[in-house]
Amino acid sequence: MPHRGHAQDSQTRPPTGAAPVDYSGAVYGSLLAASVVVGAGTLGSYPRLELVVLLLGTAVVFWAAHVFSRLFGARMVQRAMSRQEVRRVCAEERPILEAAVPPAVAVAIGSLFGLDVQGTAWLALTVALAGQVGWATLAAVRAGAARRLILVAGTANLLLGLVIVVFKVALQH
Repeated sequence: MPHRGHAQDSQTRPPTGAAPVDYSGAVYGSLLAASVVVGAGTLGSYPRLELVVLLLGTAVVFWAAHVFSRLFGARMVQRAMSRQEVRRVCAEERPILEAAVPPAVAVAIGSLFGLDVQGTAWLALTVALAGQVGWATLAAVRAGAARRLILVAGTANLLLGLVIVVFKVALQH
C-alpha cells in the first residue's frame, strides 16, 4: 500500500458521499500483528496472556509512533498543531490498533477450541493475515478499482502474508 496520509493514497470514497476511509492502517496493523505472533513463536512456549499483551502493546506503540510522526511532520511544514488536529490524527491512525484486536481475541479464546499454544499462534496468524488480505481487498473494492486491480491488491497482500508464514515455519525448525 502507498504511504499513509496523502489524499490520493489508499483513501476510498464511500458511495454515500461520506468522508473517505483509509484502510491502509488496518492492512499495516494486520501485518504487524502477524509479525508479532511469528516473533513471539520463536521464543518458545509462552502464556496466552503474554501474547495478548504483546499484540495489543505493540499495536499501541506503533499507533503512537505513527501519530507522533504525522504530527511532527505537520510541524515541519509549519502547520498548526491544535488539540483538534491531535485528535484527528489519533483517530485516523486508530485502524492500526483495531487490527490487533481480532488476533488477540483469537489467542484469548484458542483454548476454548482445544488448541495448544502453537495451535493458538497459528489461529492468530491466520486471523491477522485474513484481516490483512480482507482490508486490502475492501480498500480496492471501495475505491471502485477494476476487478484486476482488486485481485492484485488481495494477491499482493496474500503474498506478503505468506512471507510471514514462511518465516514462522522456518523459525520453528
